[in-house]
Amino acid sequence: MTNRMDSAAALTTRRRKSQLHWQLLLMVLPALIYLLIFHYKPMYGVVIAFKSYKFKLGILGSPWCGLENFQRLFSSYWFPIILKNTLTISILSLVMGFPMPILLALMVNEIEHEKIKRTFQTISYAPHFISTIVVCGMVILFTNPNSGIINKALGLFGLEPVAFMQSAPAFKWVYVLSGIWQSTGWSSIIYFAALSGVDKSLLEAAEIDGAGAVQKFLHVGWPLLKPTTIYVLTISIYAGLSMFTESLMVFGTNNSPKNYGLTIVGYLYRYGFEKVDKFGFASAVGLVLLAGAMIITVAQLYLTGTIGRRKEA
Repeated sequence: MTNRMDSAAALTTRRRKSQLHWQLLLMVLPALIYLLIFHYKPMYGVVIAFKSYKFKLGILGSPWCGLENFQRLFSSYWFPIILKNTLTISILSLVMGFPMPILLALMVNEIEHEKIKRTFQTISYAPHFISTIVVCGMVILFTNPNSGIINKALGLFGLEPVAFMQSAPAFKWVYVLSGIWQSTGWSSIIYFAALSGVDKSLLEAAEIDGAGAVQKFLHVGWPLLKPTTIYVLTISIYAGLSMFTESLMVFGTNNSPKNYGLTIVGYLYRYGFEKVDKFGFASAVGLVLLAGAMIITVAQLYLTGTIGRRKEA
């Protein structure tokens, strides 16, 4: 009798778990359908990169050209320029922008007054929600050689006005710093969430042992922030590679000073949308960018231990 009751209870448990699994699958199903239709289905268009694509002929009717589009890209006069611009802007964005969210999160985490902390967080997050069009307008107004607030401030110190938007060296700093200003507060949310999960007893124990603020961060906070840091680092690299919209909106067709703002994404836009019958070449550019993003993703997965981890015996 007891065995029958146990088996009946086990069967009931399995049925409940099965029902729960089906409920979870139904909840995930809309997202899966969205990904299949709008993300995976269009990927068949990658074949355009290997064709001399003609809009009238379509994908299947366009003649096959093999690696000709890639050869044109790598032998192009513009390729070294866009590669240099992309790497320069990405590295500058990383070196200058990557530590800022960590420092901001540490500062906010040290504020004990809850109301002041929330107010400070709200102010720091606000730039992220400002439209890129508005940010570009602000940059143009602030850097104006005649009436811009930055040149007005320089004039107070007896310095000559600087035409930031016409000078390639000055433009790169404006380009990078405006992006950092807009993204730092939002990026700090992830670090702040990670710091909120730190066991306070560990911090108190470290403080009793005589550890200062830097030592507490290095020995208690940093080990917990390390996975988050690798993730944010990867996202920052992606953001650096995709920086293009600001330059496009400021300079129309992305013709920044000496083409300093012309990155690989801008080059893709130039041939994909501004040129006629250049879709195949633009697809080849996009495929090269995708390959770079995949390499970065694999490196991130390896550093976080998601892949390459040895199985424990």
